[in-house]
Amino acid sequence: MGQLTPGAALIYERDGHTVYQREAGADPATRSEVGHDYDQHRDLRIQENMKQKHDQMMEDRLWGEIRKEARTNPALQDILDHAIMVYHLTRTDKSP
Repeated sequence: MGQLTPGAALIYERDGHTVYQREAGADPATRSEVGHDYDQHRDLRIQENMKQKHDQMMEDRLWGEIRKEARTNPALQDILDHAIMVYHLTRTDKSP
């Protein structure tokens, strides 16, 4: 962090969630960080949402691989057919 010049005008700049300061007329590369917006709850919600999406993508991928494998694996296809039948027979929402 640089030294402040007494009486110098300061410029404050925001880049995303970070606030920087520099002396007026100074090279922007000389700016220093003076603040940061931080919403921990927002960040946690984003992380949880990303984890849920990742988990869903991994599960969808697994089921895709299972269906693909079932094309050439009669035993696996038979099990999937039975699972589909049980699903349709036990659904509480009977709409198609």
